[in-house]
Amino acid sequence: MNKVCIELTDGRKINLELMEQYAPLAVENFLSLVKDGFYDGLCFHRVIENFMIQGGGFTQGKSALMPKAAPRTIKGEFKANGVENALKHTPGVISMARTAFPDSASSQFFICVEELPYLDGQYAAFGKTCDEQSLAVAVDISKTATGFLGGFSDVPVTPVVIKSIKTAD
Repeated sequence: MNKVCIELTDGRKINLELMEQYAPLAVENFLSLVKDGFYDGLCFHRVIENFMIQGGGFTQGKSALMPKAAPRTIKGEFKANGVENALKHTPGVISMARTAFPDSASSQFFICVEELPYLDGQYAAFGKTCDEQSLAVAVDISKTATGFLGGFSDVPVTPVVIKSIKTAD
């Protein structure tokens, strides 16, 4: 089992264990991006209390979110796309974000802060937080004050920036 640590610029950390038995392509893709330093400096650009926190695709400026293009898209590993994935969207679960197209996941991910059973079978869950403190950080981020920024809603007023994501020893 692979473990990673998301370190934020404010010093908070979210420790995750990645579960390739549920979504091997998602885990491989995520770890490849981590190894390349892709996530360094990106932000959690969409946070919704009692739902989830989403990041992995943008940096946040004063008047806009600036996209960072991911190098590839991957097959969506979830039941509605023909792949069995028994990992449920419960608090602390990390899952691949995507557009309406099933195979459009690239770099963006979200971490659930509540039970979200309606996402089961629709999104590729691929890991979960390792400890209560990590889940508490995700929940705290979800309570961040948000607003509109350059056509996007639910954007933190004060940016929540990923310093780095590294594999854990």
